[in-house]
Amino acid sequence: MLDIRTLESWLWEAACKIRGPIDAPKYKDYILPLIFLKRLSDVFEDEITKLAQEYGDIRKAEKLVEQDHKLVWFYLPKKARWNEITKQTTNLGEYLTDAVKAIAKENPELQGVIDLRDFNETAAGQRIISDDNLKALIDVLNKHRLGLQDVEPDILGRAYEYLLRKFAEGSGQSAGEFYTPKEVAILMARIVDPKEGESVYDPCLGSGGLLIKTFLRFKEKYGDDPKIKPLQLFGQEVLHGTYAMARMNSFIHRMEAKIALGDTMNKPAFLTNDGGLQKFDIVVANPMWNQDIFNQSTYETDTFNRFVFGYPPNSSADWGWIQHMFASLNNKGRMAVVLDTGAVSRGSGNEGSNRERDIRKAFVENDFVEAVILLPENLFYNTTSAGIILVINKNKSSFENRKSKILLINASKLFEKGRPKNFIPDVAIERIAQIYKDFSEEEGISKVVTKDEVIKNDYNLSPSRYVSTNGEDTTLPLDEAVVLLKEAKEEQEQAEKKLNEVLKQLGLEF
Repeated sequence: MLDIRTLESWLWEAACKIRGPIDAPKYKDYILPLIFLKRLSDVFEDEITKLAQEYGDIRKAEKLVEQDHKLVWFYLPKKARWNEITKQTTNLGEYLTDAVKAIAKENPELQGVIDLRDFNETAAGQRIISDDNLKALIDVLNKHRLGLQDVEPDILGRAYEYLLRKFAEGSGQSAGEFYTPKEVAILMARIVDPKEGESVYDPCLGSGGLLIKTFLRFKEKYGDDPKIKPLQLFGQEVLHGTYAMARMNSFIHRMEAKIALGDTMNKPAFLTNDGGLQKFDIVVANPMWNQDIFNQSTYETDTFNRFVFGYPPNSSADWGWIQHMFASLNNKGRMAVVLDTGAVSRGSGNEGSNRERDIRKAFVENDFVEAVILLPENLFYNTTSAGIILVINKNKSSFENRKSKILLINASKLFEKGRPKNFIPDVAIERIAQIYKDFSEEEGISKVVTKDEVIKNDYNLSPSRYVSTNGEDTTLPLDEAVVLLKEAKEEQEQAEKKLNEVLKQLGLEF
C-alpha cells in the first residue's frame, strides 16, 4: 500500500503540472475533482473485480452492476472510467467535462460536486488549461492506483488534507474561506470529544476539516465497532466551490455527512418539521473573522429567535455567529469556535454601551462560557494574527468544579516555527487538551477565574489579561484595530443621525 509521504509527494507533483498556468487559488478546483475521479474509478474497478471472483465472470459482474448500481460505491459509465480517460489524446478538456457530467448524472449525490469545473473553460479567448497540461496531469496521476488495496481511506484523506493545506499556502486571503490549520482542528476535536451517537454541526463548513477531525477523533476512541452508534454529521457552506471540496473530502474519508449549500446566517438549512432550528450535541466552526457583510436587518428580522442576547455591530459578525451556533445547540450541547482575539475583549473598559461587550456579558452572566484558549500567532493562512478558541457549554453548571468559573489558557508560546506558518506540535496539543479536560491551572499557561473576576474586568475574556507570559507583545493586531475603527465610525454615524433628527424636530435642520 502507498504510504502517506509517497502519496503526498505524488499528488503534489500532479498539482504542480497545472500550477503555472492558473492562479494559485484556482488550480485546486481542477486537480481535486480529478483525484476524486481517479479514486472513484479505481474503487469501481476493484469492486467489479471482486464481483467477478464471486460470479466467475467479469462480463457477468459488469452486467449485474449495470442492472443494479447499488452493488458498488458509485457507478461510473464506461466513458468516465480512468482507463478510458488515459486513452484520450485530443479534445481532452471537452472529454473530461463530459466524463464528470456523466458521473454526476448517474449519481445524483455527486451533482454540483464532481461536475462543477469545466475543463474546457476559456478566458479572453484562451483555454485556462491546455490539453497538453491536462495530459501531463493525467500522466502523473496514472503512476499509482487509488483503489481499495492501494491506499487506506484514512491515508488518502490525510493526503487530500495535505493538498488543501498546500493550496491554502498559495491562496492568501481566500485561504480562510476553506481551510483551518490541521492542529487547530485536532485540538478542537479533542475539546468537544464526541461520544456515541452524538450529532455534530458546522455552520460555516469550508472544506470540512473540522467535521472530519471530529469524525476521526470519534474513530480513534471507538474504532469501527458496529455496536457503537455512529456520529451524525451536518454542515453548511455558502461558496459553491468550497461546498464541492467539502463533499469530495467527506467522500474521500468514507464519511457520511449531510452537507448543505447556502447562506447559514440568512437561510439556515437544517430545520425541524415545525420550521425551527435543528438542535445538535456539538458545534464546531471557524467563521470568517470580523465579517462586515451582514447588515442589521439580518438580526432584526430573524425568525429563529437566535439573537436574543443582542445585535452585533455591522463591523463584525463574530457574536452573530456565536449566537447562531448557541441557538443550534440542544439543552446539553457544547461548542468550540475559532475567532480573532478581539472577539473576547473588544468594548471592555470603554465608557458607555458596546454591543459586543454587552452580548459577551450575557453569556458570562448566564454561565455559558467554559473556556477561552489563546492560540499562537501566524498559524492561519489568511492572517498573521493570533486567534482564540471559545468554548461554550450549555451543560456547564452540572459540573460542580466549573460552575461560575471560566478556564483561560494562554497557549501563545506553545508552537514551533514552520514554513510558511507556525504550527502547534502534537505534544502541545495533548498538553492543552489535558488542561481543558482537567479544568486545571498551570503556571504561565492557564488560570481558572471566577465569574466575579471577569465582571470586575468588564467582561474581558482575553487569556493574556489573566495569564501573562514573559515578553508578551501588547501591540494591537491590525485586523482588530480595523474593527475598532469601523465600530467608531459606525457609532459616529449613528450619533450624527440622532443629532440630525433632533435638529429637524427643533426646526434647525441645515
